[in-house]
Amino acid sequence: MAEQQAEKASIQVIERMMSLLDVLADLPEPASLKVLAKTSGLHPSTAHRILAAMTSTALVERHEAGTYSLGIRLLELGNIVKSRISIRQLALPYMQQLHEVVGEAVNLGIRHEDEIIYVERTSSGRSLVRVVYLVGGRAPLHLTSVGKLFLAADGVADVRAYARRTGLPGKTPHSLTRIDALEKELDKIRRHEVAYDNEEAEVGLRCVAAPIRNDEGQLVAGLSISAPTDRHSPDWVAPIKATANQISQALGYRRPLRK
Repeated sequence: MAEQQAEKASIQVIERMMSLLDVLADLPEPASLKVLAKTSGLHPSTAHRILAAMTSTALVERHEAGTYSLGIRLLELGNIVKSRISIRQLALPYMQQLHEVVGEAVNLGIRHEDEIIYVERTSSGRSLVRVVYLVGGRAPLHLTSVGKLFLAADGVADVRAYARRTGLPGKTPHSLTRIDALEKELDKIRRHEVAYDNEEAEVGLRCVAAPIRNDEGQLVAGLSISAPTDRHSPDWVAPIKATANQISQALGYRRPLRK
């Protein structure tokens, strides 16, 4: 009973927070606490408490005059969502074309802190479905081919900080759980711009991945092919790199000319 009441109270707080954000979005100018409370139908003390919490996380900005407006954090979150949705929508036709060529699952992953999140996937009846590669699935960076792409893009200090934070946990006997082995692997990825998962996240499953970059040359996603070990082919390196490059070009990326 107490747990249900606490859950109900939490939902109520979220609903009140959203009502204040909606009011702020509708108003063209910063608004006072009095206006926000009246328009949202909340008691002033309740509105003040929720606004204070949102101000501390930059969802709302409080001005010197005591008025409030939408905060910069919403812009940051909006840009993140926009970029991820656009990559997903843009990449899907290319992923489908690659899937028709190789006949195996093609995955699109993005980084969120110390994990990879899979945001799109194409598969067929003969593809081996694994939970980690389903849309919305997550995995530690060092256990996946796409995750290794992002670690390879980091500097040595950042990679070692990641290793300290996570402890490099393993899932299979093939997982890279030592920093020296991981750094050696990342050096190869930097040289060849392709990454592998050799049964490191799941026994019997191998992957190959290539980077996707935006118009500023930043690594924004990784494209991978996953398949059972006995169906995995070294011939996939060329098509995965070509497809990732096509998606990058569609995002505005232009490979720098070599001097």
